[in-house]
Amino acid sequence: MASMLKKLRKGKKLKQVMTATLALSLFAPIMVPQASAANGNEGLGYVDPSTNTNPENSGANTNTYRVLANKKTGQPEIEAAKKGVLTVDGKQFRDLDSDRGLDTYEDWRQPVNKRVADLVSKMTLAEKAGLLLINTHTPLANPTNGRYVLDNDPLIVQKNMRYVIFRQTPTVDVIAKYTNQLQELGEASRLGIPVVVTSNPRNHASTDYTNITASEGQHSFWPGPLGLAAAGDKKAVKEFSEIAAQEWRAAGIRKVYGYTADIATDPLWARIEDTFGEDSKVASDMIFNVIKGFQGDKLGSDSVAITVKHFPGGGARDNGLDPHFVEGKFNPYPTEGSMLKYHIPPFEAAIKAGVSSIMPYYAYPSNDSADQGLPWYSKDQQFEEVGFALNKAILDGFLRGQLGFKGYVNSDTGAVGNNAWGAEALTPVEKVAKAINAGTDIISGSSDPSLIIQAVEQGLLKESVVNESVSLLLTEMMNLGLFEDPYVDPQHALDVVANPEAQELAYEAHLKSIVLLRNDKNLLPLNDVKIEKVKLYVEMFPGGTDGASTKGLKETIKKHDPSITITDNLEDATHAYVYVKPVQSNWDNNPRITVGPETGITNVDRIIDIQKTVPTITAVNMTNPWVLDQIEPNAAALIGTFGTKAEAIVDVIRGEFNPIGELPFALPASMTAVDNEVGDVPSFAPEEDSSYAYVNKSGEAYKYGFGLSYKQGKAKGKPDHAGKTSKE
Repeated sequence: MASMLKKLRKGKKLKQVMTATLALSLFAPIMVPQASAANGNEGLGYVDPSTNTNPENSGANTNTYRVLANKKTGQPEIEAAKKGVLTVDGKQFRDLDSDRGLDTYEDWRQPVNKRVADLVSKMTLAEKAGLLLINTHTPLANPTNGRYVLDNDPLIVQKNMRYVIFRQTPTVDVIAKYTNQLQELGEASRLGIPVVVTSNPRNHASTDYTNITASEGQHSFWPGPLGLAAAGDKKAVKEFSEIAAQEWRAAGIRKVYGYTADIATDPLWARIEDTFGEDSKVASDMIFNVIKGFQGDKLGSDSVAITVKHFPGGGARDNGLDPHFVEGKFNPYPTEGSMLKYHIPPFEAAIKAGVSSIMPYYAYPSNDSADQGLPWYSKDQQFEEVGFALNKAILDGFLRGQLGFKGYVNSDTGAVGNNAWGAEALTPVEKVAKAINAGTDIISGSSDPSLIIQAVEQGLLKESVVNESVSLLLTEMMNLGLFEDPYVDPQHALDVVANPEAQELAYEAHLKSIVLLRNDKNLLPLNDVKIEKVKLYVEMFPGGTDGASTKGLKETIKKHDPSITITDNLEDATHAYVYVKPVQSNWDNNPRITVGPETGITNVDRIIDIQKTVPTITAVNMTNPWVLDQIEPNAAALIGTFGTKAEAIVDVIRGEFNPIGELPFALPASMTAVDNEVGDVPSFAPEEDSSYAYVNKSGEAYKYGFGLSYKQGKAKGKPDHAGKTSKE
């Protein structure tokens, strides 16, 4: 994989010189008339972007003045759409406050801390309050004249907000135009503070969050985090992250709400799909490399900032109940020391990697827990039972004090609002004050800066504390280079995601993620010799309206491998391929992992009938560790997938790729086993029941780390660290 990635890196540029009408104007530094400047700064060259005599189009219907980077002089690339550009000592700077003078915060030659301090000193309390909020921002559904945002945008203009969450999935050129237009609004403001566009991961399939598939103009499509963990390739994860960062950067999205460092210790939890499985060592390795890939060794103009979540670990659940809802509002730790032993190591890895921000979960730590080895909140209480985003002992004491985190804390959406568990009796102003005083720096899900202003005016919150949070956020912005050039080229964004070498790397990751669990009588691979004798019956569950999903799967198989003979009649088939995709949504607030109508598979009997009629290859998409006690026994071959491309599964079935994936979690034997499991430790922990894992008819247990290959024809066994923690 390295050679392909090397080619990708060679082609990496912030923007390309384009002549198309969607391209940004690429003006080299030009001679401009000298203008008298405010603040007594004489001899400053000044350019107003609107006076360009040869304007092109940024894709945002905006003329821009651009100065190319010059490594020899240290000149960074700068671009202005609404404010002027100053020339000082032969170097160019954006005049963000329009005073015709070079302020310290505008001077890219100055240390970031000095620039930040200068800007904070110029900001009003209202501007600071707006900066401390982040909420969903949605492009206009019916854009007029290519405008995706309003000139008087409620969040950016009216509320002074500068962090927004983008959740839609248009093509990347549309995203680039939209983010450019947000940046125009930021630049046009009094101090010209740019906008940070944030998104949940958008390179994978997702049940509840930003869901994409492999399609033209979209980000490259990779297996989900569970699939990356199943492949166990740390190098590939970093390569994925570097490629994804180029795509995000090109579209103007500069921050990820992810990745998830939670450990999947409760099999019922609906958010396991977003994790790297149940092994804290694997999750730590993956998180470390994701951060290094997206951010680089140091946050810079090519970086995409990472917000790792959900501190101190969201996987410790009670019967899978999630703290988005009142029923799951607490984190239980029934096992002594489980927080430090299993849930904290991935966050330690994130801090070591230099993660920009960390998101605490909604829940509060329950005092019914066993001793977790942290300083007690009081003589009688191990924890203050208040949500982690409002919990000073957890954030200031543990995260910053004990673990040494230096970045900023981003609350989860609504965690300082309606989901501020343990603080329900507080007023909205009191909740905000408690959260910021506890160590939360930016509040997600709120668009009301007046709450922060009132907290300061009422003496509940010191403005000096607000300044500390503002400084952390501005530091991220400046390190990302947004104060110099926040604009992107829509055509370049399309070019980046269309890179065939990136697609090839993504496809290889799909292949590596597939786990072979059963292969009776060496049924697989169905290679060229066998395939001539095979008539394959194909069906997907659920099948969709009028069998649309099954039809789509058949078409994909035929297109990918025309040599496969597919029959629509089970009676004529020699073999069958069944793809089962159970689903549970976190928003249902109804944890369940059996395969049946409750998870969208309304006709389990049909699956069993197919399996009993002909030798059947059964693939199961595992967003959770499903209970397979009904559909596993009669399968001739069983495959585990994790948001995997159908073509990659076909290649494994055909023997084009020898499966190497290993289960990122154990599969439970039954719901009785699930009921008996311990929700805060992984399946291989000594506290767990040794009979938890499903055992097939060959006597092989589907434990953590199990996986077959065609060469071996038997279980590979556990990795060296299985059964241990990263502390041992």
